Amino acid sequence: MKTSDFNYLLPKDLIANYPLDDRSASRLLVFQDAIEHKLFKDILDSFEEGDLLVINNTSVIPARIFGNKESGGAVEVMLERVMEDNKALVQIKSGRSPKVGTLIKLGAYEAECTGREGMFFILKFNEEPLNIFNNIGHIPLPPYIKRKDEDLDKERYGTVYQDKNLQDSVAAPTAGLHFDNKLLDSIKKKGVNIARVNLSVGAGTFQPVKVENIKDHDIHSEYLTVSTQVVDMVNRTKERGKKVFAVGTTATRALETAFMDTSNKGYEGYTKLFIYPGYKFKAVDMLITNFHLPQSSLLMLVSAFIGFDNMKTIYKTAVNEKYRFLSYGDAMLLKKNEI
Repeated sequence: MKTSDFNYLLPKDLIANYPLDDRSASRLLVFQDAIEHKLFKDILDSFEEGDLLVINNTSVIPARIFGNKESGGAVEVMLERVMEDNKALVQIKSGRSPKVGTLIKLGAYEAECTGREGMFFILKFNEEPLNIFNNIGHIPLPPYIKRKDEDLDKERYGTVYQDKNLQDSVAAPTAGLHFDNKLLDSIKKKGVNIARVNLSVGAGTFQPVKVENIKDHDIHSEYLTVSTQVVDMVNRTKERGKKVFAVGTTATRALETAFMDTSNKGYEGYTKLFIYPGYKFKAVDMLITNFHLPQSSLLMLVSAFIGFDNMKTIYKTAVNEKYRFLSYGDAMLLKKNEI
């Protein structure tokens, strides 16, 4: 398939720049046998006792820092991944790309450019990078949100179930932003089990697929942990004829990576799993997700899950019905296409 097959017209006024005041008040497009329009809080009706809800409990780092080169030129540093020896892999926006040896002033801190890895730069900081980002960093809102981060983003660009000891992502697992504690409590009271996985979301999640043939796309890698206990919970759920609900493409990618191995031992490490039409899902039965960018790998994952034609119909409907798109937007609940 070609990347252009996954294009659609996204009106700019449908991109949500702010979250709603009430997390679970977002709209919910439900697609099982037909399209239904609901509110997110109505998702409770879709669960049965014994189902499994799998969430990604990652926490977002304030990963954007503004600084200056020694020459005075403005620099924006966006963290991708912390490395060893006070080094970090970052994206850098500046008038000119920094060369090896360039010093960058970041408030009271500084960093030296020591090399490159593809589109990323390697910076060596004068202190532990995570401490620096926590001290002076900004919430890394996605590039399609055309405003500066605000105080409200510190809470809302993160899930209510995030583990702040696992501060390891530079983008939020946005499907989880719709859950509040009241809704989660209601889901638990219905007899639904909840499993936690961890996938460190990288800035690469926003990178469009640029090659003509999607099979030629070199997808971004992300670090994840799926425990043996979670794998056991998935298997027991399926054995009982119940459904596995994944909250977001991140939880989906984590589970499907773990189930590529039939040893049932779980998985910890990097994944470059690229899910596009033709992929056979092994773990996930129901997908909770937001609306994604045209020509993105996330849209291709959705297409693989429900079928290409269904994806095109759903997105056309969502645009016509003026759903709110992308990270702070509305959500979908999708049933896996069994064909």
